[in-house]
Amino acid sequence: MLAKYLTDDHRDCDDQFARAEAAASDGDVAAARVAFAEFEANLAHHLEIEEGVLFPEFEQATGMHGVGPTAVMRMEHEQMRGLLAQMQGALASADLDTFLGAGETLNVLIQQHNMKEEHMLYPMAEQALAASAERLLERMQAL
Repeated sequence: MLAKYLTDDHRDCDDQFARAEAAASDGDVAAARVAFAEFEANLAHHLEIEEGVLFPEFEQATGMHGVGPTAVMRMEHEQMRGLLAQMQGALASADLDTFLGAGETLNVLIQQHNMKEEHMLYPMAEQALAASAERLLERMQAL
């Protein structure tokens, strides 16, 4: 339940990111800005769901505070935020080459990150949080 919701959100983010990259590749700065803003907002929301709901609940249930998979995911979220800022700056100055270069790095990071979450963290969370999964899903959807 939680894993499916979060994995589906990953796919939505991937689709939005692909639209932003395609617009930039076509040289359409305006379309790239719009698509990137949508992607950035969706990704920020996804990170908020994980950092504000899933991770604290998982850490509470498992006792893994400041260590383990959530610590790694938080570090990678910060790396993503740094790349998003670079891409935003590149779009602001209409530097599509820099935008696309940072985008390649971000894409690799996101794909590796998502694999870790989908194949390790989410199954662990499903098990650790089984009793409260419905309540947590409602909290995630309410954000």
